[in-house]
Amino acid sequence: MSLAPVDLLVIGLYLLASLFIGFWVSRKASENIQSYFLGGNRLPWYYLGLSNASGQFDISGTMWMVYLLFIYGLKSVYIPWLWPAFNQVFLMIFLSLWLRRSGVMTGAAWIRFRFGEGRGAELSHLVIVAFALLLVLGYLAYGFVGIGKFAAAFMPWQLSADTHTNEICYGLIFTAITAVYVVKGGMFGVVLTEVMQFVVMTIACIAIGLIAMFQVSPDMLAAAVPEGWFSMGVGHTLDLDWSGILESANRRIVEDGWSLFSVFFMLVLLKGVLQSLAGPAPNYDMQRILSARTPVEAAKMSGLVSVVLLFPRYMMITGLTVLALVFFTDELRAMGDGADFEQILPFALANYVPQGLLGLVMAGLLATFMSSFAATTNSAPAYVVNDIYKRYFNRDADQKTYVRMSYLVSILFVLLGTGIGLFAPSLSDIILWIVGALYGGYTAANILKWYWWRMNGFGYFYGMLAGIVAAVPLMFTDVSALYAFPALFALCIAACIGGSLLTEPDDMETLKAFYLKTRPWGFWAPVYESLKRDHPEIQRNPDCVRDLVNCAVGIVWHTALTAAPIFLVIQRWMEFSIALAVIALASGFLWKNWYRRLRSDPDAAIDIDEGTKPDVAGQRGSTTAG
Repeated sequence: MSLAPVDLLVIGLYLLASLFIGFWVSRKASENIQSYFLGGNRLPWYYLGLSNASGQFDISGTMWMVYLLFIYGLKSVYIPWLWPAFNQVFLMIFLSLWLRRSGVMTGAAWIRFRFGEGRGAELSHLVIVAFALLLVLGYLAYGFVGIGKFAAAFMPWQLSADTHTNEICYGLIFTAITAVYVVKGGMFGVVLTEVMQFVVMTIACIAIGLIAMFQVSPDMLAAAVPEGWFSMGVGHTLDLDWSGILESANRRIVEDGWSLFSVFFMLVLLKGVLQSLAGPAPNYDMQRILSARTPVEAAKMSGLVSVVLLFPRYMMITGLTVLALVFFTDELRAMGDGADFEQILPFALANYVPQGLLGLVMAGLLATFMSSFAATTNSAPAYVVNDIYKRYFNRDADQKTYVRMSYLVSILFVLLGTGIGLFAPSLSDIILWIVGALYGGYTAANILKWYWWRMNGFGYFYGMLAGIVAAVPLMFTDVSALYAFPALFALCIAACIGGSLLTEPDDMETLKAFYLKTRPWGFWAPVYESLKRDHPEIQRNPDCVRDLVNCAVGIVWHTALTAAPIFLVIQRWMEFSIALAVIALASGFLWKNWYRRLRSDPDAAIDIDEGTKPDVAGQRGSTTAG
């Protein structure tokens, strides 16, 4: 593939700008670990929202979603519920508020805030750190594999005659560049760079969508896909037959194991709702929430992610897919059983994006890797330095020491993640293990920690340990992590309840401090009654039903935001209009029933302007938060 000089210039300027931002903000980021990990809680919610959207807009996931849309058509909008994609809805409705009220720095520190300082809390703290670091390594390996495939297919210089070696070389190069600005800039560098990256990506996405609309007519697309490709309906079976068009697509559907689509749909919906109720995993998403200035700003940040992420991203995904469906199917057919659907993205860009614009598009796609890799890398030292080194080895070191340790930890995890990526089988395998097995083992313990007062540190530890121990072997078997989820969830629930009921409850003072500050709904009656004696004015959280109704409407809203850009690019105007109408109605409902009722302090009057006032909830009881 030949790049014009202007394309190389755009890519070079983008990479230099990313490095410049990291070094430019390094002095501000290195003031203390609060600045390094959370940006000193001074970053506006809209910057954090754009940054979070950019961090979730990764190249590896984009390649996978192009494959999904190619094979499964409009039904593919449900498959990302495996993550679950709609977890941002639950965060914006109530969980971001609860989480940010803690005032802590990391997910592990939140565990101490919830369970106190006893033996059970100590074990819980250690197991969540282990889970978080395992998750970081998984995501770093996933990012490394994606950028290697992308760069080897696009960049004009062949660093090795062997394709796999070439992918590794480019993966190492771009990993190193990204690591530099993350290590130097901390959260300030990550957020500011990702805002720039988001602008670049959005332009690239819109450009690819428009190119596809001009290149591929509705009739051309209809002739290239099987019957049922345009349907979002959920029947008992998938009802997609690629026979006579692309036999390897039928084989991939069988290998994925999603032919009984109604069963798949119910499982991903159930799993998605449960995982969303558990709250964010201890990764970059949680870091953005904890970095917000107030709980209200954390909630608004989570809501912004869906609005700004889905439309441009799916314009790119759909544009690449329809170009490949019409123009690349012959090449895929010629590959026979070895058809590599992850080559769809390189093919479409190499052949259908004009010179000049290609450099911007490639810079945008490089941004998708760099942003997600950066956000993940930044979360690793938060756990190692703040939750291990500072807590157990050097509690009274000066701030510069902690920041320098963060540099070293970031570099170490980049190296480890890269090493794992060298041996990873494929993008799809890594994705399905992370979202199916690893997140599946996380779900039970993290639901109960929010909604059941009797869940103690021992219960949390045994539930998380059972999940991790059960998840790791699934990486080396042919058992579907999705279909194993109900059994995995039941095992972890039993471990949580058994571990909690067979040990003493957590200290009531710890539970009261948590409930007073966070105010979750759920089964908290004994704690509430105890608090009532000291604080007669305290009120329960009455919003359970309203929050769950808002979440249900939010899932429909999120799905319409996903489907609308697909209908736009494939020029299905009636369906596009219906999707826009659903978005408008759901947005109006959420404005009235969610946004207008946001409040940072659970005891404050309902007032969305409170998001600009001092963070009362974040200040009260900050010593308890650890």
